[in-house]
Amino acid sequence: MPMPRWWGHINKRVFNPRAVASGKWPVLTHVGRASGTTYRTPLDAHPVEGGYLFVLVYGSGSDWVRNILTSGSARLRVEGHDLELTAPRVVGRDEAFEAMPADVARPPKLLRINEFLRMDLVEARHTTNRRPRE
Repeated sequence: MPMPRWWGHINKRVFNPRAVASGKWPVLTHVGRASGTTYRTPLDAHPVEGGYLFVLVYGSGSDWVRNILTSGSARLRVEGHDLELTAPRVVGRDEAFEAMPADVARPPKLLRINEFLRMDLVEARHTTNRRPRE
């Protein structure tokens, strides 16, 4: 695990609520796998072809990652827009770096981050009440 768990607990209770309230960070909304509670987690969200990629700073054993893997979906709020995400999967460093645009900074090797979460964007379906012409 790249970052110590105790730092994650501090982030969860001190810094994350401030980041969510600020509205400056992308926020992933997910449901607790046991409690059913709705959680909001601020994260770096990297757009990739067909979806988003998240750096797993605390590894795939983090509560928010386990919640999303269990539920199979989450909602991402980016720049005031809500996006539905599905098909979560943990991917390795090589696959993640291949998917990321070249201009996005990679986590330094010193942090030993080797796991990333990739999710697919659910395409918006537009419906109308009009009947087709005959």
